[in-house]
Amino acid sequence: MALSLIGSKMATLSGLRSIMEDIAVSTASGPADWLNLGIGNPAAIPGTIAEWRSLTEEALAEDFASAGCQYGPSRGSAALVEAITGYFNERYGWSLTPHNVAVGPGSQMLCFTAAALFAGPGGSAGAGTTAGTKVVLPMAPDYTGYQGLCLHPDGVAGIPATPVSEDTHRFRYALDFDALERQQDMGMLLLSSPGNPTGRAVDAAELDALIGLARQRDIPLLLDHAYGEPFPRIAPTPTPPPLDEHVVNCFTLSKAGLPGERIAFAVGPARWITPMVSFLANSVLHAPQLQQSVVARALTSGRLDRLVTDTVSPFYQERRRLAEKLFEEVMPESVPWRLHSGDGGMFCWFWIDDDRFDDTALYERLKQDRVFIVPGRHFFPDTYSTSHRTRCFRVSLSPDVDTLTEGITRIARALRR
Repeated sequence: MALSLIGSKMATLSGLRSIMEDIAVSTASGPADWLNLGIGNPAAIPGTIAEWRSLTEEALAEDFASAGCQYGPSRGSAALVEAITGYFNERYGWSLTPHNVAVGPGSQMLCFTAAALFAGPGGSAGAGTTAGTKVVLPMAPDYTGYQGLCLHPDGVAGIPATPVSEDTHRFRYALDFDALERQQDMGMLLLSSPGNPTGRAVDAAELDALIGLARQRDIPLLLDHAYGEPFPRIAPTPTPPPLDEHVVNCFTLSKAGLPGERIAFAVGPARWITPMVSFLANSVLHAPQLQQSVVARALTSGRLDRLVTDTVSPFYQERRRLAEKLFEEVMPESVPWRLHSGDGGMFCWFWIDDDRFDDTALYERLKQDRVFIVPGRHFFPDTYSTSHRTRCFRVSLSPDVDTLTEGITRIARALRR
């Protein structure tokens, strides 16, 4: 069987998906024996599960026939689009209309849609060009799923962030804006803020600079708020989502407790949103309608805000405090480890500042101890040439406390060995 060029690219698992496959195969016969600290799934918080179940039962009882038994508009159901515009207009004083909203089956699909529309052959580089433009990640490392967004080769470029030591066991990435400005052939800027894996959020000055660059190049800046404001607020953000003619804000319900239902939406100027709606119509038709009804109820009733404030945000803040305390207690002083300074988030991101360290070697060592982490290299584009990409790893805060505690102990033991 011969695959097309696009087929060859899309039929290949990314590095992180290969790790996830390894975890699935390894744990298939006895998952209870394994400590999975590589999981990207949000925690199964009882209060969150109960609230979404209640909302879903209400939608099932009242909206199933109209939502689940017929096709709907590609932009999103009228109820959800109205709920989104009303929510953001009231919360931030915006003036959104339905033309500013596109609902999709998950934020990954919305990012893929934007990448297909705004980067690639042709684009702002000029009709008929073969080199095309790129999706540019202003600060790598960033979400590993972004690296599979482009259908054309070398379509994603990452600007290496500079690791800056803060004290003995802390560091923070600095955005290299000079290097970003030197990047040519931009079709779109894409950034998670707060980020996965680091939890780092851009500050007001950085955000202004990124918007200014997008305006200068006349390209969209897509901001992925999967962990930020207004929901799920897993990590604090120094600035609210911006409303600007060159910004597309992407929001998802995944980290607020609905990862399996694939509901997300983009909010931005009609010049960017309208082609995204058309792309969705031509590809997936529309997002799941029953769950759109569920989310509309959560937004208009205020129950989503209460869920985030009372349950989701406090849960991850406490997990972060617990994990940092454990690492401080058990990590060996003989190892030059640094944890990315905590803005929050679902993960702890480590840098081992030692030439001898290799992230995949630690991964294999921990597999022998029946522990999974994620090697850091998968969060850096292949164009990232420095050794820093092989000296990092990610630990999830989603597992239960016993799993997290024992897993951290085994990580420290493996590093000590």
